[in-house]
Amino acid sequence: MSDNTKTIKGRTGDWEIVMGLEIHAQVASKAKLFSGAAVGFGAGPNEQVSLVDAGFPGMLPTLNKHCVEQAVKTGLGLRAQINRRSQFDRKNYFYPDLPTGYQISQLYYPIVGEGVVEVEAEDGSFFNVGIERLHLEQDAGKLIHDLSPTESYVDLNRAGTALMEIVSRPDLRTPDEAVAYVKKIRTILIYLGTCDGDMEKGNLRADVNVSVCRAGNYDKFKETGDFGYLGTRCEIKNVNSFRFISQAIQYEARRQIEILEDGGSITQETRLYDPTAGETRSMRSKEEAQDYRYFPDPDLLPLDLEEAWIAEIKASLPELPDDKRKRLMADYGLSQYDAIVLISEQAKADYFEAAAKGRDAKLVSNWVTNEVSARLAAEGKDFSQNPLPAAHVAQLVELIETNVISSKIAKEVFDHVWNGEGSPAEVVEKHGLKQVTDTGAIERAVDEIMAANPDKAAAVAEKPQAIGWFVGQVMKATGGKANPAAVNDILKAKLGL
Repeated sequence: MSDNTKTIKGRTGDWEIVMGLEIHAQVASKAKLFSGAAVGFGAGPNEQVSLVDAGFPGMLPTLNKHCVEQAVKTGLGLRAQINRRSQFDRKNYFYPDLPTGYQISQLYYPIVGEGVVEVEAEDGSFFNVGIERLHLEQDAGKLIHDLSPTESYVDLNRAGTALMEIVSRPDLRTPDEAVAYVKKIRTILIYLGTCDGDMEKGNLRADVNVSVCRAGNYDKFKETGDFGYLGTRCEIKNVNSFRFISQAIQYEARRQIEILEDGGSITQETRLYDPTAGETRSMRSKEEAQDYRYFPDPDLLPLDLEEAWIAEIKASLPELPDDKRKRLMADYGLSQYDAIVLISEQAKADYFEAAAKGRDAKLVSNWVTNEVSARLAAEGKDFSQNPLPAAHVAQLVELIETNVISSKIAKEVFDHVWNGEGSPAEVVEKHGLKQVTDTGAIERAVDEIMAANPDKAAAVAEKPQAIGWFVGQVMKATGGKANPAAVNDILKAKLGL
């Protein structure tokens, strides 16, 4: 299957994949959704648990206003409808890491309704993904099975942690689109400061719903809204890396097509992706969709939001990735591609803008997205940990613009600067890397080389491209510091080209 085509070839004809994603994002908050217990990574087992989280009798939940604000902020960032009235429901099921025997979630009346997200595809085109809803819910604890051969351990530090579940429409059609969509949601959340997006710690994970249908049926579904045109879906739970999302979809789509082509049918079920085996495995059947006995939580009043409070949150929103992309293109004349690369991290875009004031923006963008990004990646850092002041990149570009150094020498200067030897100007001074623009010195070098190689000089008349050899020799003679434009001009005049 090629990654960007929307059809997969099967033995009996073409198939299409259809996907919807549920992204679980941990709300950036110091306390849990219904208790004052701390939230954080790295605490010892059961050190961040209040009596409410542990499900002690008579303990009542108290809603954390900050988490509500974060959900509203996220809804606004997803250009979605904020529901003035929402309600918490109890989802009842029994599991050892769920001490109360129910999870508080929002089934019938979520805090955020429909929205739309514009996603950049790899080829620079855009596609829209509809958001169905965003609701708040609490996370469960964690079971640890590998500490003892006979016992399982329960850690309730995560129990009660606030999550936002962002549910998309079935608008995703290829593994690449699914990955691009999750990346875009992650970028928006980080810009908003409502989730740190750390997938390694499980702070952002996705449930991927995958189904396949015959080629052409997706368009019929879009026209009619009739889900009968789509296949039975399977849900792959808790996928926590972009690579695994792509691999899980490819495997699952193939698995479903093979079953259907053999005359079988797909069972609606929950599956897990096993990255080591590279396959999805059945976890539990949803054929008899579990009855969670949802009902409004009797301890929590419906949530009524004031219009003025929503407006206040809206006014405090930062510039979002789409707006930033458009502004960088308009203000700095950047290409769409460059702008998309810069906005992928908020810190990267801010760094670029700090370095680009009054400089050649395209040149600054190249240095930020190539050299600086590559060094940070090699050291396993992201842009927020960048040790290099933006002023150094600005100065480096200025030295290139004013012909003090050539762009080739600039790479050497950058090495010294990155290794902490001072600003670009100091490095150029210290290592004597100034470009030779003194035409007298260049002329002397040209004369010497021509005198030593009369045959080559004569041959240039017949074969003008042979001038390249002379350029190389002059650069060598000047230690690579001659201004290339001046070298070319002087050679052309002397060799009569």
